[in-house]
Amino acid sequence: MTKIVEVNSIESYIGQFPAEVQQILREIRQVIKEAAPEAEEKISYQMPTFYLNGNLVHFAAYKNHIGFYPAPSGIEKFKKELSKYKSAKGSVQFPLNQPIPFDLIEKIVRFRVAENQALREK
Repeated sequence: MTKIVEVNSIESYIGQFPAEVQQILREIRQVIKEAAPEAEEKISYQMPTFYLNGNLVHFAAYKNHIGFYPAPSGIEKFKKELSKYKSAKGSVQFPLNQPIPFDLIEKIVRFRVAENQALREK
């Protein structure tokens, strides 16, 4: 059984994984930061989280995949592009043995930024 380590920053979260996974996590983090420069970084549900007028997206590393959590609306909006990945109502799994779709992650984050900003303006 894997020991869950309490983390209090995205950097400490990333640091607990093997180097090749750290590299992927850092790239995902950078893509999100560029797509949502005003978002606040934090740890929520023991996962790296970006927050902008509410939770924007979460991501997490697992043994065989990266979990990406853009809320149900983010999955629904991009369901065609995400169809080749295992997904659920609010999550998608990107296998570690396949290229990570950084461009798609960026599109989903930009969608979620617009969505959360629209909610704030109501």
